[in-house]
Amino acid sequence: MAQDLPIDPSLPRAARLHQLLPALEGLLTGEPSGIANLANVASALWSATGWHWVGFYLVDQAADNLVLGPFQGPVACTRLHRGKGVCAAAWETNTTQVVPDVHDFPGHVACSSASLSEVVLPICGSNGVVVAVLDIDSASADDFSQEEVEGLEALRALVERAWPTWSWS
Repeated sequence: MAQDLPIDPSLPRAARLHQLLPALEGLLTGEPSGIANLANVASALWSATGWHWVGFYLVDQAADNLVLGPFQGPVACTRLHRGKGVCAAAWETNTTQVVPDVHDFPGHVACSSASLSEVVLPICGSNGVVVAVLDIDSASADDFSQEEVEGLEALRALVERAWPTWSWS
């Protein structure tokens, strides 16, 4: 994507997310590299929203854990294990996890002490099995509105539709 994103920074964050969707849809269907696409999604979300950390963890079937993928923000945990944390909960249940206060989430994995709230969306392949999670951390407590989560769910649907067409080599 060689152009700037069509985002009006004066709009509320939920509106900026909805502005971002058409640009990302074009981007995700025009590039065959999965890694490049996830990198651009993470960068676009991070740039448009100002959230503390935005990125992907990919399911490593052989190791039975999540491995760090493309992201924007501070250095992150490289591997996340089953049964521990918000990302694992989204992976294991195949449901979006919205956590207003990470300190109240049993087993929360603190990759950054600045993270106070978190939303994690599972990404499924064409067979309906979780292949990755989109992890977003905020430095503010209770920082994800219902409208923002709905925008992120729409983005998740775009990624899931494009995922089977991407190459991973």
